[in-house]
Amino acid sequence: MAALDWFATDVAAPPARPPRPRAVRRPHGRRITGGIFWISAFAVLLTGVVALNVAVLRVNMRLNDLNKQQLQLQAENQTLSSQVSSAASSLRIEQIAHRLGLVPAPATDTSYLDVGH
Repeated sequence: MAALDWFATDVAAPPARPPRPRAVRRPHGRRITGGIFWISAFAVLLTGVVALNVAVLRVNMRLNDLNKQQLQLQAENQTLSSQVSSAASSLRIEQIAHRLGLVPAPATDTSYLDVGH
């Protein structure tokens, strides 16, 4: 091989490139249709997510109302239980009986019945 002559005046031109094949263009309608499809799909998906969130929010609000009602009923039950307890106390019953003119029976007048078992 011959040495490369850097100062040579007759430089060979680089080989010509073959022309690049042109890309086949697709019709724009297909790209637009695909874009519309994906936009519609995401819109439907987002609508579903919003609807689900609204439903969960309504359920949570209903649960909150039921919890408040439960606490109110528990408080009422405790109040009623306290009233029943105080109404059933033996001292109170004895005071009411005394106001009505009733007196306790003497222990000597107590007798037992034999029911025949």
